[in-house]
Amino acid sequence: MITGSMVALATPMKVTGEIDWPALRRLVNFHLENGTDAIVAAGTTGEPTTMSFAEHFDVIRTVVEEVAGRIPVIAGTGANATSEAVELARYAKEVGADYCLSVCPYYNKPTQEGLYQHFKAVAEGANLPVILYNVPGRTCSDLYNETVLRLAEIDNIIGLKDATGNLERAEDLIGRLEGSDFKLYSGDDATACDFMLMGGHGDISVTANVAPKAMHELCTAAVAGDTETAHSINTRLMPLHTNLGIESNPIPVKWALHRMGYAEAGIRLPMTWLSEKYHSTVSEALQLAGVIDD
Repeated sequence: MITGSMVALATPMKVTGEIDWPALRRLVNFHLENGTDAIVAAGTTGEPTTMSFAEHFDVIRTVVEEVAGRIPVIAGTGANATSEAVELARYAKEVGADYCLSVCPYYNKPTQEGLYQHFKAVAEGANLPVILYNVPGRTCSDLYNETVLRLAEIDNIIGLKDATGNLERAEDLIGRLEGSDFKLYSGDDATACDFMLMGGHGDISVTANVAPKAMHELCTAAVAGDTETAHSINTRLMPLHTNLGIESNPIPVKWALHRMGYAEAGIRLPMTWLSEKYHSTVSEALQLAGVIDD
C-alpha cells in the first residue's frame, strides 16, 4: 500500500495544445529522481476532461512505460458515466497501472446511494484497486463519511483521496477507520501536513509537481509523526500550496512548470494561461520554496 507523496501529474502540452510526449517522459523522470512515492497519470490535474479517450489512454500507458515498475502508477479513471469509469479502469489494468483513482461523478449530482452504486460497479468491473476521490468544490458531488465507510467494506476499494480540506471531517473518518487497511490520502496541499499528522497516509499533491523532493520529505516526516520536521518543511512550502490555487488548477502549476523549463506554454481551452498579474506571485512562491533561484 502506498504512503507518502503522490504527484497529481500535470500533462505537458505544446502551445498548440497537443500533448508533448517527450516532455511528459522527462517529467516522469524528474519525479523518479526526486523521491516522489507514486505518480497519478491523467488525474484531474492532468486535464483528462479535455482529452479524447485515445489521448487519456496514451497518457496512462506512457507514464506506466516510463516508470517501468520503479514506483506505483495510479491511473486517473474517473468519469461522470459509470460505464466510462469502468472502461477507463479496465484499460489502466491492461497497460500495467497499479491502482486507479476514480473521482466522484461531476455535474449529474448523484445521491449517496448513487455514489455507492457507482463506485461499487467500478470496483467490481475494474479488476484494479480503486482509490475514491472526493472533491466537492469541483464536482458538486460530495461523498459523505458514512458512504465512504460502506465503500471501505468492498474488497477492491482500498483508499480515499479527500480534497475537502475539512480536517474535522478527516479526523472523524481517520478515527472510525482505525485498525483497518483502508488508506486515507489528503488531496488538499494546504491542510495535508495536519491531515497526515492526525493519521493520514499521504498526500496526492499538486505542489509535488514543482517541489517533489520537499513534498516527499514533508510526507515522510508527517506520516512518521515527526511534527517539527513536517511543520518546518510545510511552512516553507505554504506559499506554493496557496498560490498554485490562485487560478483554477492546473493553470498555475502548468505556468510554474513552464517557468522551470519542464513544459511549453500549453493548456487546453476552456482553461487559459495564467493571468500576467499573477506571474510574480507564483514566481515568488517558487523562490521561497527553493525551486528556482530568481
